Amino acid sequence: MLDARLDPIDLQILGELQSDGRLTNVELARRVGLSPTPCLERVRRLERDGVIRGYRADLDPAPLDAGLIVFVEVAIDRTSHEAFDRFAQAAKALAEVAECHMVAGGFDYLLKVRVSDMQAYRDFLGRALAEVPHIRETRTYVVMEEVKSGGRIPIPTGRQPGASPNTTPLRNKKQP
Repeated sequence: MLDARLDPIDLQILGELQSDGRLTNVELARRVGLSPTPCLERVRRLERDGVIRGYRADLDPAPLDAGLIVFVEVAIDRTSHEAFDRFAQAAKALAEVAECHMVAGGFDYLLKVRVSDMQAYRDFLGRALAEVPHIRETRTYVVMEEVKSGGRIPIPTGRQPGASPNTTPLRNKKQP
């Protein structure tokens, strides 16, 4: 459910910053129809409240020798808090693991791993992943083509906070 504290201007700010985190405050204010001071106050509030968690550059993985994406299903050997915590800590420490998600279903975690090539993945599997505690089984899926990535969060538009995603806000109509 959309946080009721986020009004339409906050949502515009989030959308603009998600598209370009390097916007100046003056340009951001212009785009959302505010003067710079109230715009900056809103951005600082969104940062303070944890809605904006940080700013980063979107890098091309190829020149950084990280062009191969591999998804790895990981099944843990037992379902205990200790096993889950130890696996999560180990996964966070592995530089090749770009994302780690605990999932429901036939396995416990889904990892997104970035490496240079298949040999680098084989090395990662034998060197790093094999050493992670409590792994019972893994399954590997090599990405042939990255169709869409970027991690953008969909920003709701044209609706009131708390409204269903399929509803459109009522507009003031002039009475005949």
